Amino acid sequence: MANKKNDFYWNNYISAADAACSAADYLLECMRNFDINQINEMLAKMHGFENGGDNVRHEMNEALAKSFVTPIDREDMAELSQKLDKVTDRIEEVLQAIYINHIKSITPEAISFAEKICICTAKMKEMLTELPNFKKSERINTLIIDVNAAEGECDKLYLQANYDCLKDADQKNPLDVITWRSIYSKLEECADECEHVADTIGIVIMKNT
Repeated sequence: MANKKNDFYWNNYISAADAACSAADYLLECMRNFDINQINEMLAKMHGFENGGDNVRHEMNEALAKSFVTPIDREDMAELSQKLDKVTDRIEEVLQAIYINHIKSITPEAISFAEKICICTAKMKEMLTELPNFKKSERINTLIIDVNAAEGECDKLYLQANYDCLKDADQKNPLDVITWRSIYSKLEECADECEHVADTIGIVIMKNT
């Protein structure tokens, strides 16, 4: 399956995963060392990762439009590219939500969430490095399961974070409760998008083996 003619496609997917990993790592860095006075600089740097992901997707679309033969179904390749781009988009949206809601300090739950998202994106990238040899790879199915498991851990954290958010809600600022529930939802969506990538790869494998 792997040959030099197809290197562009596989490398493009890895570049998209790199953008997502960089965005996830930077989100975690921002949360661990949060300084409201640096939020504009944070947004600008994060947008650089998101813009990089967009460029990678555009390159894939242009290549698919010009190619007569692709290593796997053209529509599947385009869908995978789009879903990879969405991972980075969702990560950027978390930092944007922190900005527009005037968050001044980050909760421990949000930091834990960001840590788990880093795990999700790292596993996702590992999975994509195996994609060129998916017919022979002994690891790719395990990595798909690993991504799904990492997303499952995020689901558990999402439930617990929302439970804690509403616990003794009558003693908390209602706006804070609403705001953090929204941010936790956005964090959970990041993990969901990683799982969507894994599910798409699973379908590609099923259709091509």
